[in-house]
Amino acid sequence: MDASTEEVARFLKYLEAERNASPLTIRNYATELRFFREWLLAEIKPAPNWTQLELIHFRRYLMHLDKQGKSRASVLLKLSALRSFFRWMVRRGLAKKNPMSGLVSPKRQRTLPKFLSLAEMDRLLGAPMELLKTEQVSRAMALRDRAMIETIYSAGLRIHELVGLNVEDLDVLGETVRVRGKGKKVRLEPIGEPAIRAIREYHQVAGVVHRNGPIFLNNRGGRLTPRRVQKLLKRYLAAANLDPSITPHTLRHSFATHLLNAGADLRSVQELLGHANLSTTQIYTHVTTDRLKKVYDKAHPRA
Repeated sequence: MDASTEEVARFLKYLEAERNASPLTIRNYATELRFFREWLLAEIKPAPNWTQLELIHFRRYLMHLDKQGKSRASVLLKLSALRSFFRWMVRRGLAKKNPMSGLVSPKRQRTLPKFLSLAEMDRLLGAPMELLKTEQVSRAMALRDRAMIETIYSAGLRIHELVGLNVEDLDVLGETVRVRGKGKKVRLEPIGEPAIRAIREYHQVAGVVHRNGPIFLNNRGGRLTPRRVQKLLKRYLAAANLDPSITPHTLRHSFATHLLNAGADLRSVQELLGHANLSTTQIYTHVTTDRLKKVYDKAHPRA
């Protein structure tokens, strides 16, 4: 292991042990640091080590990313990983200065989140049982997948929060579920009776009895992966004749949008989503405002 690799390994260990960063964050940061180092080795001869880097190197990297057509979100993630790494380097005395100081990042593009209408959500929820009728899925799989979709939508979960649920996290009588969110923060979420009923029916058919095991099992009896859930969702989107670009996160967007449309206050939705900052939740107000404008334009005689 060379010095550059060793420093990155120490940084990733710091993220896990001291910052309580999620496995996804650690994996993303490791990937972005590796990509930057590979670009550096390929483009600059001889390649400087971490402490020899200057602002010009990062400007050249931004130009490279722009030529590749990387999205703003992708570029911002790459820069976030690098900034965090160099801040850590400076704090630990491994670098005298942060070479990224003065680098202007591209402005974050705030796009309105996609969401399903209530009718579309009903079609998606019904898709697993429709496929069961045609024997395209087993009864246990159909019940599991219906329960997963119900749970994501009922509690507004991120995909990693969904697959991380254990049987003991579900309080049937209290109608709540314990969720492990970003930064390993734990919160209690209300969960609707239809989702609880769907989980219990799935568990009865699948024979899930272990209190300390995953709520949702793969075919080998282990924990489902986020990637597998994404693939399963694609199947049901096709069956329901819905937009194939919809992701599990779209169901979380639908959860928030439907709550606000029904009159929920923004602070409550913030807590339900597990957002640290209200500004993150406020993007959903633009969605509901657009809906109100359309209603106004259609209904008001002087619109």
